[in-house]
Amino acid sequence: MNFLDLVQKRQSSRAYDARPVSREAIDRCCEAARLSPSACNAQPWNFIIVDDPQKKEALVEQAFSGMFGVFGFVKDAPVLVAVERQASSYAARLGGAFRGIQYGLIDIGIACEHFVLQAAEEGLATCYIGWFNEKGAKKALGISKRKKIDILIALGYADSVKIEEKKRKSLEEIRKYL
Repeated sequence: MNFLDLVQKRQSSRAYDARPVSREAIDRCCEAARLSPSACNAQPWNFIIVDDPQKKEALVEQAFSGMFGVFGFVKDAPVLVAVERQASSYAARLGGAFRGIQYGLIDIGIACEHFVLQAAEEGLATCYIGWFNEKGAKKALGISKRKKIDILIALGYADSVKIEEKKRKSLEEIRKYL
């Protein structure tokens, strides 16, 4: 599949079937993320894979209760991936301070996109989730309060394989040649 076909195929899924995801497929997604670029090669991420049903249920209970319940569909995804931010290198932090940019967040975004594109290549569906109870998620995962979980990714086989039309701005609206 060429790259633009892969990008067209990748979409956020909010309905998953019960098929388990092999750890080999998950590892290929993690490998794609591992190979992604980062500022000063800091690689400021850890991917915490939650595929044990009881641990996933505990994570869902802690991270998606109350006002975060709108993401109840995550309970059906066989895998949840917590992306834990690690410290960037001194050079990346210094450069970011001068520019007013948190390069670590950009790096995590790039790594996560590599992860989800590899998942699409594997025939898997994903959904980025940024709205969750981080304190509850860290408690469920046994992560220190000082650490940061920036994103969760639901991963599994989509309940439907229909590719939805992407509603995006036109190329003319987002591109300018000088």
